[in-house]
Amino acid sequence: MRAEIGHDLLLLPGASAVVTDDDGRVLLARRSDNGRWSVPAGVIDPGEQPADTAVREVLEETGVRAEIVRLAGVATHPVVYPNGDRCEYLNVWFRCRAVGGAAGATDDESLEVGWFAPDELPELDEWSVLRISTALAESGPAWFTTAGEKHPALNRPDNL
Repeated sequence: MRAEIGHDLLLLPGASAVVTDDDGRVLLARRSDNGRWSVPAGVIDPGEQPADTAVREVLEETGVRAEIVRLAGVATHPVVYPNGDRCEYLNVWFRCRAVGGAAGATDDESLEVGWFAPDELPELDEWSVLRISTALAESGPAWFTTAGEKHPALNRPDNL
């Protein structure tokens, strides 16, 4: 596709998971493309539901089996990749709980994987902080921006 459109903007569907263990720690993976810590996430495959994507990505990137607890939020998020490719992801994120597996870097997308107490998270970008904070909220509806809202975590492209 990029051979046809070059670096032009693509809108892509994505899903992410904020996974907690029985001790309330958050599962993070350090991405191989930019070295930053983030929640597991990925592109939704054709015919796949966002919840299935979130669970699949957690297992592929971290080795942890997870189940969905609740929908945590939905928003678009711009990204510019190092090669100049531009994407806008429509991301659906979920609060999940770990139900098995062992945390570890299981594919080439993650350099390392770890569990972190919510008050001892490594340095994270605003986009990751938004997903984690909304997913860890104990109750309430899924998070979204109101019409016309300009949330700082959503309006600045992350350069990977």
